[in-house]
Parts: sequence; C-alpha cells; structure tokens
Amino acid sequence: MRHISTGTRFEEQIGYSRAVVADGWVFVAGTTGYDYDTMTMPETVEDQCRNALQTIERALAEAGSAFDHVVRVTYILPDRDDWPACWPITSAAFATARPAATMLVAALQNPEMKIEIEVTARLPAT
Repeated sequence: MRHISTGTRFEEQIGYSRAVVADGWVFVAGTTGYDYDTMTMPETVEDQCRNALQTIERALAEAGSAFDHVVRVTYILPDRDDWPACWPITSAAFATARPAATMLVAALQNPEMKIEIEVTARLPAT
C-alpha cells in the first residue's frame, strides 16, 4: 500500500491521505475546491469544482493513473442547485472514462465549501 499526500495540514490534522494505492486501485479521498497553492477557497462552485479536479488529477498522476482510468466518482454538494453548473467541467474531465457516478446532497465540513469530489481509479495495465 502506498499513501499519497498533498502536504496540507488537513491531512495530518484529520488523519487521512489524499490518495491510497492498493492492489492496482487508486482511492482518492473526498477533495474540496481549495487552491492549495494559495490556501484559499474560491467563491464559485465552478472554480471549486475545477480546483478539486486539479487536485485529484495530481494525486492520480502521482499514483500512476489518470482521469481516463477512473471507474467511480462521487460528487457531494450542499446545494443541489449548484450541480448543473459543474456538468460541463465534470463531463470534460471524464469524457473518456465515463465512470459510474453518484451525486449526493449533504453538508460539507465548512460553509464555504460548495463541492467535494471522491474518485476510485485503476492503475493502467503495464
């Protein structure tokens, strides 16, 4: 098993890894829209969605995988009305993989968070 970290304080404080690679699978933790370069949270759901996907993409790359190998994605939003604004962004990211997907409505850890995304991917065959 291999653990992947973004190096943020959240992972240490809460006790999790951004991703875990095990037995040919990559499990990426629920990822919110923080801009980890500036440690700021954008205001719009679209920008948060883009940031979350960028963080996920980096974790997948470090694991040796990519969006094209994602088999499952879960989207969590506190406001269901924000979800359609994310469709163009998520459909572009997963255009090739077309993973099984679920969208849930639930409160997130902090009120400024508008979306959280979790994925499971395969490592490509060698």
